[in-house]
Amino acid sequence: MPGYHPQDIEKKWQDFWKDHQTFQADNASEKPKYYVLDMFPYPSGAGLHVGHPLGYIASDIVARYKRLRGYNVLHPMGFDSFGLPAEQYAIQTGQHPAVTTEQNISTYIRQLSALGFSYDWSREIRTSDPAYYKWTQWIFLKLFNSWYNLETNRAEPLKTLLDKFATGGSAGIRAAGDEAERHDFTAGQWQSFSEKQRLQAVHPYRLAYQQDTYVNWCPGLGTVLSNDEVKDGLSERGGFPVERRLMPQWNLRITAYADRLLAGLDQLDWPDAVKEMQRNWIGKSQGASVRFPVYLRTAEGEMKPQPEEIEVFTTRVDTIFGATFLVLAPELDLTLALGERAAAQADYSPEASQTWSELQAYVKTAVNRSERERQTDVKTVSGAPTGFYVQNPFTLEYVPVWTADYVLAGYGTGAVMGVPSGDQRDWLFATHFNLPIRQILDAQQNLDQQADPTKEGRYINSGFITGLTYDEALEQLRLRLRANRVGEPKTTFRIRDAIFGRQRYWGEPIPIYYKDSVAYGVAEADLPLVLPEIDAYKPTETGEPPLARAQDWLYKGQYPYELSTMPGWAGSSWYYLRYMDPHNAERFVGEEAEAYWQNVDLYLGGAEHATGHLLYSRFWHLFLKDLGLVTANEPFQKLINQGMILGRSNFVYRVNGTNTFVSLGKRDQYETTALHVDVSIVNNDVMDTESFKKWRPDYAMAEFILEDDGRYICGSEVEKMSKAKFNVVNPDVLVAQYGADALRMYEMFLGPLEQFKPWNTNGMSGVAGFLKKLWRLYHPQDGAFAVTDEPAAPAELKALHKAIRKVEEDIERFSFNTTVSALMITVNELTALACHKRAVLEPLVVLLSPYAPHLAEELWAELGHAPGSISQAPYPEFREEFLVEDTVNYPVAINGKVREQLQFPAAATAAEIEAAVRATDVLERFAEGKPAKKVIVVPGRMVNIVV
Repeated sequence: MPGYHPQDIEKKWQDFWKDHQTFQADNASEKPKYYVLDMFPYPSGAGLHVGHPLGYIASDIVARYKRLRGYNVLHPMGFDSFGLPAEQYAIQTGQHPAVTTEQNISTYIRQLSALGFSYDWSREIRTSDPAYYKWTQWIFLKLFNSWYNLETNRAEPLKTLLDKFATGGSAGIRAAGDEAERHDFTAGQWQSFSEKQRLQAVHPYRLAYQQDTYVNWCPGLGTVLSNDEVKDGLSERGGFPVERRLMPQWNLRITAYADRLLAGLDQLDWPDAVKEMQRNWIGKSQGASVRFPVYLRTAEGEMKPQPEEIEVFTTRVDTIFGATFLVLAPELDLTLALGERAAAQADYSPEASQTWSELQAYVKTAVNRSERERQTDVKTVSGAPTGFYVQNPFTLEYVPVWTADYVLAGYGTGAVMGVPSGDQRDWLFATHFNLPIRQILDAQQNLDQQADPTKEGRYINSGFITGLTYDEALEQLRLRLRANRVGEPKTTFRIRDAIFGRQRYWGEPIPIYYKDSVAYGVAEADLPLVLPEIDAYKPTETGEPPLARAQDWLYKGQYPYELSTMPGWAGSSWYYLRYMDPHNAERFVGEEAEAYWQNVDLYLGGAEHATGHLLYSRFWHLFLKDLGLVTANEPFQKLINQGMILGRSNFVYRVNGTNTFVSLGKRDQYETTALHVDVSIVNNDVMDTESFKKWRPDYAMAEFILEDDGRYICGSEVEKMSKAKFNVVNPDVLVAQYGADALRMYEMFLGPLEQFKPWNTNGMSGVAGFLKKLWRLYHPQDGAFAVTDEPAAPAELKALHKAIRKVEEDIERFSFNTTVSALMITVNELTALACHKRAVLEPLVVLLSPYAPHLAEELWAELGHAPGSISQAPYPEFREEFLVEDTVNYPVAINGKVREQLQFPAAATAAEIEAAVRATDVLERFAEGKPAKKVIVVPGRMVNIVV
């Protein structure tokens, strides 16, 4: 049957590309390299919906375009195949997660292939493949066996640290990490240490270390969750309650790299919003550390000094005279320890006993709120008095210490001084609990209504800085801090070390074993440490991780392994490197391959990965760079966050208490409840009522109140695509109906790549019609191929070269929607010109090929080229001369008012144009015969006659 039928050609070319490995990249090419990468997907059981391919289509267009421009393009695909969904399914069904994952991957590969993506499938990787996660474990061991030397500002192998211990003990060593966790010793003591003592001394210096850490523990899932996996105190998956619990956890010392992660952002071509999110997550703050002595009030009312001091980090030390209370994070051990001592000190008077009970109850509740919830919930004010006091080192007054969940243990020291006149959260807290609010600057206003954080004006009620400006006061305070030995300037970061353990089965085993309760790294020669078979995939009855179910799972047959597995982001933190050399059994990436590809030139993915995945990947890359294992400074040079394609949901309206559904136009006559309905049985908001009755058993006997014309009209709303909203559109259906090329072009046509866009399947027919129209340039009247070798006319060449310039400019700036529009305009122009000439239509196929590769391959072959060779075709050269006009239309104005349009040769001079205008009857017709005082010619633009 004549005409364009995508189903006939798309499978043909997909098979050709696969059989001929058309898109296989070369690791040793003389061409310039270009590495374009998608954030690789987790293969869920639901497969792809039309929102998923948006970024993949854009990256594929760029990959195909760069090949046409002469680049050696690496465009790989793989799967982030460890994860909680497959494990949860395994717990429910008993099916091994590997089986589910393999099935899901097969579905993804089929769907991705059907969309014609130019992936180099020979480089496919899966994070759950032992051949891959061997190297994830290897990188972990490198972290475990490294420390961060603040003198050299880089990670170094532990051997350099051990050499320092052997010659000088721990004295003078500047290493990233928590000084409080470490112990001082001499070289002689080091020499006398046992193996266990040495390992215990080294452990707090490691970049991968174990420590008791507050985590989000989900009993319902039996695992630790990241902050991103907790919403409103419940697990994102399953909706189970989540509590904060202190547990031994493996951590990675990302804090060592905070400054470098911050500085590196300036060199990256990333969206400003993403870079700002990373800056905020790292949270560098410069200020001062101030020490407040602790006091307890005796039963007689006297203040008794305690051995502790509470260190407070503040970015506004100038406000210390306005500190009327101090707040500790609820999860600090000091909070309850001093609270209990305060109650005992007061001999458990009724007031002290009540305070102690209130404190215990509050801490128990507060520590179970996630950090995200505590940071974002600015409306709820809560807290409890601790019963003890601190002394302000400058005013010498005693101020009460409270605990409140708006203070986090992970930021600064977990203690803040409450300055309600200058900080809104402190103001809300002081107002709620009737604590003093002291004005400290004469420029502060309306303190009875809100805090005023101004730095303007001069200080009042502020001791020795009273009368000074902010800059003057700051210098005086710095001098007094040092002189009184109560503090010093300090820089802190909000970022915390990354928790690296999950109490799950379906993840990379952490390559650690224990001997005499001390952690040892598995020998590199014994990698990979493969997941053992177990009888069930849930935690044990005693609460141990699922790996505790493994029988006789011991290192060398005698030492127990670590039972936690790595988090989901472990394998995705370095996968871009493995794509460079995926089959190398000797190295995580070959040196030559890494030196050639270096890093990703273009990375596409969702903005939701701005802090987690992207920050961890940068951290791992900097670490590998420190060890001399990679050459590039950063993993991803340019980043684009594609927007989300939103679903168009439809609603039916059930009359309350019945199984009757009323159409949209008559719903106001009834009390109804709106319910989502499957969009596949709705066309232009008109629902097929018979299909609705077959959709779900409980609707089989449904009755309908229809519009007067007999139709059932649904309501509609644009919202996120979700199976729960029944608004998911399967690309398989659209490919079968319209073809993959039409789907690719339609997704790009919807709007700018970075923006959110509503989906409307009805728009597909327009793009499909455009492709048919283009086909007819080569096959007039849908007949036989009929491209001629006649010379192209100037108008045809003009249409072509306008398109060449526009398409090139748009792809280079990643404006894909405007390219589709430009191609549509070009095809309309050439159709109007009845153009069927090779000189125009052959370059047009090349322009089209990144967007509609199947159709382009078919036409390219029909034009007489080797099958499948369009990827190596030269990109059409833009020639300006074809856009130069032979003549120019000049508006002719008299005293500024346009009266006539005259045409002159493009090369005409101003004098020639003026003479020609004077020779016309324009003045006679529009100036009432008045002579021209002046004729102003703007070359190429207009003529103005002044009379």
